[in-house]
Amino acid sequence: MRMSELSPSIPPVPMSRLEEYSSAATLSDMEIFIFPSLLYPLVLANLMSPRIWQWREDPWFANFAKLTPYRRILRLKQFIMDHYAFNLDLETWGLTTQEKEMARFAPFMDRDTIARSNALFGYEGDRFYFDLDIRRHFGLDKYTRDVIPYWKTETVEAMDAFRFQPGHDQGAGECVSLSTLYAAALYILCGISLDDIYLVATPLHSQNFVDVHEGILTNNRRLVTKAMWFNGTELSAKARRALENEQITIVSHCTGWIHTVYPEAGIEPAAYERFRERLRGFLQTDVSPEILFNFLRQNPQRQRCFQIEHIVFGKRRWIPAEQAYAFENSCPYKVSDRTREKLLAEMDEDEFFPEPLTDRIPLNKFDDYFHHNRIDLDNEDDRQKLGREFNCYSSDACDIIRELRAFCKLEPRWPDAGGEKTVAPGPRIDLPPGLSREQIVERLEAQRATNPAADLAFYAARDLARTDPRPFFKAAIERSPVCVEAARAMDPAAAAAVLRDMPGESIYDATRAAQPDEVWNSRRGDGLEKAVTLAAILHARQPEIPFAVRADGETATLSFDGTDHAFPTRKGLTLDLEWPLRDSPGSD
Repeated sequence: MRMSELSPSIPPVPMSRLEEYSSAATLSDMEIFIFPSLLYPLVLANLMSPRIWQWREDPWFANFAKLTPYRRILRLKQFIMDHYAFNLDLETWGLTTQEKEMARFAPFMDRDTIARSNALFGYEGDRFYFDLDIRRHFGLDKYTRDVIPYWKTETVEAMDAFRFQPGHDQGAGECVSLSTLYAAALYILCGISLDDIYLVATPLHSQNFVDVHEGILTNNRRLVTKAMWFNGTELSAKARRALENEQITIVSHCTGWIHTVYPEAGIEPAAYERFRERLRGFLQTDVSPEILFNFLRQNPQRQRCFQIEHIVFGKRRWIPAEQAYAFENSCPYKVSDRTREKLLAEMDEDEFFPEPLTDRIPLNKFDDYFHHNRIDLDNEDDRQKLGREFNCYSSDACDIIRELRAFCKLEPRWPDAGGEKTVAPGPRIDLPPGLSREQIVERLEAQRATNPAADLAFYAARDLARTDPRPFFKAAIERSPVCVEAARAMDPAAAAAVLRDMPGESIYDATRAAQPDEVWNSRRGDGLEKAVTLAAILHARQPEIPFAVRADGETATLSFDGTDHAFPTRKGLTLDLEWPLRDSPGSD
């Protein structure tokens, strides 16, 4: 397929959208922030991939159809836990600079807005993230302030290819990769409707809200139920960070998306309102003895205000609350539920005091108190009533009540919190549960002309037989820092030799192609992918030299500075790509 011979069913990408469409091939976090239209197409690319469909043949999913939807989701979670790691290593996809990326995105969003909203350009969230020192946390402190990582979101193929990298024995991915993997797997394996899956992005995290039962949040590899959200454990505290401390920047759904910066929103209003109502319900709970005890588990600085009474050999004894909570780590019992007596019985007698501790509130009294008093933490009279029960001299009772209310009732900062959005719903992605992979591809193909998300899905899938190849080529040449840096000391012949010595197998099936850094990281690639990788390496050294990559079905050739570098290819593609890119197919 020569550029001048694109099939009529594959219209050329307009130059005004080339940056957006090329970003579908690299899918970095910053690109998705600038182009929120890219987030859902990655889900669709994973739906079209044969990889997740192959999971159904695994014995782990035997008799899966007999399970309830909730039990299916739990089994899926364990499969993902067993086969994928969370990876946010700076070196995986290389580094770039704020200056370079700011200049690139200037036509789409102004510098100040990007810096206020995106973690890679200065945003550090609320006080929590300032205290954390986000650059040190991610290992960026060893670079100048201008250096930022290319945190690229991985397709399922790129996630699986981590097993070829040193130090990895399984797949891996960052938070956006895992959230889009989950979304596709929930549909394919669990039969969850795309209507019930919402992708939720904040400046430093990405997760899904799944509208089943009371709701489920995916959080990297794990799942968080409503009960887990309020259990006060360290894992749950980490899961709460993003929604507690950050603005929701993007909500993406099969009906469209909404972004905190852009004034237009394409998500269907009824779907978005359902999401808000259901997520708000997930993030709020009534106060009860168990919730109070869970709150204290998450807030150890408040435990010193409390003591727990226990009968030891028929005598009343008291123990500091913090000692009981600390003991949870060494036994299966909890302070907060009906196993409390078993936990206390496991502790040594000499840890208890014979008299009540001065200035400490007995936690036991709240077991009865909440059974006889329904407390609404939104009501001032109820807050004062509860506050009178917290007679703690080492802390302000008002502070405890305020913190308890924040624990029980989280109101997210929605993307439209700052004002009205112009809502113009586009066509929804129409993929009812139960379709086969082939039917999904056919339906998305049929929707491409009228639905940008369906069209971009084929670019996110890197299918060079179904797309204008210029966006893929642009992304490969301009955004492949890993192979460029790794081959810096090699002359062209040596770099070509390294690529030829790699196994000639692609991490992608059929006519889909890997980006150069995926080739370099996985140490394998089809000949077409190797030719493009070598082009990226050589162009970085001599950006003023025009070059071409051609494929005739069996051989892919890079012609650079008077030298041809040929590689055998099994992609079966006929391509004629020239750099600099032409404005349109067939133009001079």
